[in-house]
Amino acid sequence: MDNYEKDHYWEFTLRDNPLTKDNTEDCVAEVKSGPKTLRNDDIAKEIKRTGSELKYATLLSVTSQSNEIILEALLNGNSVMTDLCQFIPRITGAFDSPEAPFDPAIHKLTFDIILTKSVREALAKVKTINLGAKGETAGIGLVTDTLTGATNGAITPNDDILIAGNSIKIAGDDAVAGVFFVAEDGTTTKVARRLTQNDPSKLIARVPALADGNYTLRIVTQFSTNKQLLKEPRTIEYKKLLTVGSGGDSGEDDRPVIE
Repeated sequence: MDNYEKDHYWEFTLRDNPLTKDNTEDCVAEVKSGPKTLRNDDIAKEIKRTGSELKYATLLSVTSQSNEIILEALLNGNSVMTDLCQFIPRITGAFDSPEAPFDPAIHKLTFDIILTKSVREALAKVKTINLGAKGETAGIGLVTDTLTGATNGAITPNDDILIAGNSIKIAGDDAVAGVFFVAEDGTTTKVARRLTQNDPSKLIARVPALADGNYTLRIVTQFSTNKQLLKEPRTIEYKKLLTVGSGGDSGEDDRPVIE
C-alpha cells in the first residue's frame, strides 16, 4: 500500500477588524467551520466506524468517563496533559497584598490551554484557502469580557461584554428584540440594563447576575441596513458558548512549550 498523508484545509473569510477604529483597511480572519460541533457521541460513532470491535455504548461510556476524570483532576487544581493539549490551572485578577483573600468579583478561576508538540506540528501542515471578504450577513464575530479582556468565552456577571459583528444593532419591538443569555436547560435571561453602545457592528451589554454554567449568546433584532426595519425579527447566535465560572484560555503566553 502506498504511503500518503492526508491534506487538511482551513477555509476562511476576512472582515473588518472591529478592534482598530483608526484603521479601516486591516482585517481579521474567520474560519469557515462545519455545521456541527463534535461531541462525545460523535467521537464514539467515529471510533466505531473506523473499525473498533467495542460496542458503541461502551465507547460512549469510556469517552464520558474520561472527561469526568479529567474534570475532577482540574477541579482539584491539577494540571492535566492529553495527547492534544495541557490544562494548567490559573487565577486571574490582581491581589492588593500577600494577605488579600480571593474575591469572586475580581478574581476568576480559569485554565491555560497549551497545545502539545504533535498538535503544533500538525497545524503547521494545514493548508489555507482565502475565500475573500465576508459578505455583510448578520452575525456575531467576537465577544470580549471588558473586565478581563478575555475572548475565550469566559464572561463576568454584572460587568460588560463587547460584542462585535455585522448587523447586530438592537432595533424593533422592545418586547421581542434584545440581547439574551440562554442556559443549557433552555432558561433565557434578557439584558435588562440599557446598552452602553448599540451600533450595527458593536454592542456593549451588561451581563446579568447569571449562575455558573454555559450560555448561548442570542441577539434578536429587526435591524436592517436598508434603513427599514425587518418585517420579522432576526435571531443571531454566537457559535461559541459563553462560560460563567470556570473557563479556558487558549491564548498563547510565555510559558515553556510542551514537548
